This record gives sequence, structure tokens and C-alpha cells, in this order.
Amino acid sequence: MIKKSRNFSIKRTSSKNIWNLKGSIDSYKKSYKIDQYYGDAYWSLANLKTYQFNDEEIMQLEKMTQDEFINDNEKIYMSFALGKAFEDRGEYDKSFTNYQNGNSLKKEFTKFDLKLFDEECKNQKEVCTRDLFDSKADWGLETKEPIFVLGLPRVGSTLIEQILASHSMVEATHELPNILALSHKLNLRKVQEKTSRYPEILLSLSAPQLKMIGEQYIKDAEIFRTNKPFFIDKMPNNFRHIGLIKLILPNAKIIDIRRNSMSACFSCYKQLFAEGQEFTYDFGDLAGYYNNYVELMEHWNKVLPNQILSIKYEDLVNDFENSVNKILNYCNLDFEDECLSFYKNKRSVRTPSSEQVRQPIYKKGLDYWKNYDAYLGDLKRDLKY
Repeated sequence: MIKKSRNFSIKRTSSKNIWNLKGSIDSYKKSYKIDQYYGDAYWSLANLKTYQFNDEEIMQLEKMTQDEFINDNEKIYMSFALGKAFEDRGEYDKSFTNYQNGNSLKKEFTKFDLKLFDEECKNQKEVCTRDLFDSKADWGLETKEPIFVLGLPRVGSTLIEQILASHSMVEATHELPNILALSHKLNLRKVQEKTSRYPEILLSLSAPQLKMIGEQYIKDAEIFRTNKPFFIDKMPNNFRHIGLIKLILPNAKIIDIRRNSMSACFSCYKQLFAEGQEFTYDFGDLAGYYNNYVELMEHWNKVLPNQILSIKYEDLVNDFENSVNKILNYCNLDFEDECLSFYKNKRSVRTPSSEQVRQPIYKKGLDYWKNYDAYLGDLKRDLKY
């Protein structure tokens, strides 16, 4: 019975992404009714963003999170679900307590090391200089097909993807792991019998090698594409590898979407990610990651002037049509009305924002973090907000 129950939630992505919201809800409820301790079923309901738990469900979740016989993994799901349940009711003290409990438990299962990330960003800035890009200008693959949308998760990248994917010339391919995979391969590559580590190896790669790596990226993306001229890669963490991207794909478009630092970080803190993004479960890690991101993007804009489009989520929401035109102009795309009515696009969306991009632009969430202001002193301090 339990095995059958858990198969319902395994199917959640497909049912959620064909606009069958009722089917998703029914599947998740059927799942937890068969196995009441299946935390993922409750979190999947919460993660729809539109579902609101009833009193009975909340009481059951509260009882189970206090049960010492339920394992921590299930309690993580339940705690995040309770955080969302109380958030929807405006009970922000209870909401934060449960988000905090879920994050504290999840943190114990993660391996994120802020010092290593500090070092990684430092290395990127030391290796990827203006001289490097000038000396290897146009060495990579000349294609203009890829459009990279990057930044932090939960800051609006899915919205930009949905806008662009509503254009007749562009298709979405979701969050591709391809650039990260290429960086890992380069990290193990040997040059002239001496082990060279990424990003240092970028200094020694030849024009044919850079072109070959660019070709490999395009080839690896083919499985996600149809026949449209341009495609979107919205892996947010690609901001860490913009140097590699511009060396192997010098004509690629790069859109950096960012949000108010408190909004961005607390939105991440409230989200239980399916995988990765291990920096999001601790305020210190979140602030450190965000600060490194801002500094690294400043570096990329300095050494690659006028090559990256920066979009503020707040501007996108408050001045939508002009922002859309700005994005399309940067991508050398003609204006199409469908980009303004992006919410009518029925394509599959596989991120936590899937239901939100089915709706027209709304502004109520811009400063939502302020509802939790009393609990965010440490985050404010570390962000110097």
C-alpha cells in the first residue's frame, strides 16, 4: 500500500505541468490518505502555491512533526508544508517557526561549504580577465542559438523564460545541467601532461578546443529542442560560469534577473528544492552566496561590457511592457503580442513557479518578506540591508 501511495507523488510533475491542477491535488491527497506519514505528498500540495490546507490537515501535520517516531526526512516536507499553510492564513509567527524547523533539519543533510564557494568565485575573477576575453575573442562557436537566463532561484527567471518561450522563434529547454557538466569535465582535463584545474584551464584552451566544447554544448541540448532558431537555458547557477559560456559561445545572449536582496533570499528560504541549491537552508549561507553572486556579476559586467542584460524583477513587474521590449531588443527578436500574454502559453513548466506563470503579472508579492521582518535580523545583517 505504501509503495502504491508513493507512486502517486512520483507522477506529480507530469500532472502539474499539463494544467491538470485538480488531478494533481487528487493524486497528492490520495497519496497521503493511503500513507499519512508521506511528507512529500503534503509538500507537493503546498508547492502548488494555490492549494490551502484545511484545519484537519494542519492539525494532522502539527501532530506528526512532533512525533519522535517519524524520520527527519518526512518532517522536512511536513515542516515546509506547515510553513506555507500558516503563511496562507497570515499567521506569520507559526509560519516562520515551521520554515525554520524545516530548514534546520534540511541543513543537516547538505554539504554546501561557503568557504569553498568564496574560493570558487575568487578564482573565476582572477582567471577570467578582460585580457583573456580580448585575446580569445570569437574563438568559440559562432552560433547565436542559446539564450541564458540566470541569477538566483526564485527571482523571476521562470517568468522571463515564459515570456521568451511565447515568442514564435524561441523555445524553452528548462534548467539544463550542460554547462556545469562541461565545467566538471574541464576540471579533470590534462593539458601537456600537467593536470590543469577549472577555471585555470581556460587560459590554455585553443580556438579549436573552445569551438569543440561549444559544439558539444549545442549537441547536448538537441534532445530538449524542436526546430525553433533559439532556445533558453535557465539554469540559475550558470552565473558561476559566464566566463566559460562566453569563451565557447561568444554570441550567446545572457540575461541576469535579480530581485531585492531580502525578497530573493527569503523566497529561497521558504522553498524546499527538489535537488541542489543547498545554500538556501541557512541564513548565513544564503547571504554569503548572494553577496558572492552580486560581486561576481559586477566582475562579469566589467570584463564583458555591454554583453549581459541585467533585469530587475521589480522593474519587470512595475513596467512590464517596456521591460519585455528591452528583453526582446537585446535578443534581437521582433516584438510579438504573445510575449505580453505569456500566461496563456500552455507549455510544460517544471519549477516551483509553474502555477504563478499561468497568471498575469501581479505586484502583491514584491515586499512579501516584510511580513516576516521581525525574524530576519540575522539575514539583514549579513546582507547589509
